Amino acid sequence: MKNVLVIGSTGQIGSELTMELRRRYSEGQIVAGYIPGAEPKGDLAMSGPSAVVDITNERQIAETVSRYRIDTVYNLAALLSAVAEARPQLAWKIGTDGLFNVLEVAREKHCMVFTPSSIGVFGNDAPKQKTPQDTVRNPRTMYGVTKVTGELLSDYYFRRFGVDTRSVRFPGLISHVAPPGGGTTDYAVEIFYAAVENRPFVCPIAAGTFMDMMYMPDALHAAIRIMEADPSRLKHRNAFNVTAMSLDPEKLCRQIRKYMPDFTMEYRVDPLRQAIAESWPDSLDDACAREEWDWRPQYGLDAMTRDMLEKLTDKAANSRKARPFYR
Repeated sequence: MKNVLVIGSTGQIGSELTMELRRRYSEGQIVAGYIPGAEPKGDLAMSGPSAVVDITNERQIAETVSRYRIDTVYNLAALLSAVAEARPQLAWKIGTDGLFNVLEVAREKHCMVFTPSSIGVFGNDAPKQKTPQDTVRNPRTMYGVTKVTGELLSDYYFRRFGVDTRSVRFPGLISHVAPPGGGTTDYAVEIFYAAVENRPFVCPIAAGTFMDMMYMPDALHAAIRIMEADPSRLKHRNAFNVTAMSLDPEKLCRQIRKYMPDFTMEYRVDPLRQAIAESWPDSLDDACAREEWDWRPQYGLDAMTRDMLEKLTDKAANSRKARPFYR
């Protein structure tokens, strides 16, 4: 990778991935692609080039790829799970029709393409514990349908046209940078904001509902490492299971209480988000990623919890709502 276009650079993953790529590939150009109304701000705007790139506009993608001599595209444009259920037509337009546009440009311009998949590709018929890399994918949500379609479409462009497509199936992502954006697993971000703002957390997911999670630094590492991997080692491409920890709301709450003993949580289950969560695996088997491109997470539950509380407390230091993080 040298000249990289990040489509969806101001979103949950894109805002952090763009900056990480700029740190690692300072000799090239990392272009922040965005749509009007979601312009890069702050360091994201000041640290490198940006361009309007609407994933539904193939010509606009092609022009940007040509202008900046792009060799790698990170296609992060998507609606998150709960939002996609409310707007299924738009979810398909962005997640599937948009991917077609990216792959066509990549075929013509000879680019590598990363399009993240998700644990959402699995439905109720997949094994719930240690869900294997190769198993039935029959999701019950539009989000999952677009992700399965994306995996198949990316594999097709690799086999049929030789486009170097690669991907990982992200679990729930936890970040202190990007605010929650409508994902089923976003409770695991919201709970930390409640803790540092000294307020009870109202959890929309029922106790005992386990899902895989990952801290954002590990997610960024996975997205970059898979694109750097030796292609001769890859038996799979679209997409690899990756994981770091499996937890439910109670387990996460107990971990936060180790550092903030007065923190409280109650439940008000959201039927839509709960139904989505129950259709997903409790845990993933990421053995193929470990074998084929040496995947290893760096953050477990305790390290992630400490870092989240420290970072969010620092951000809220000037707010009267903040309270000390007990180190």
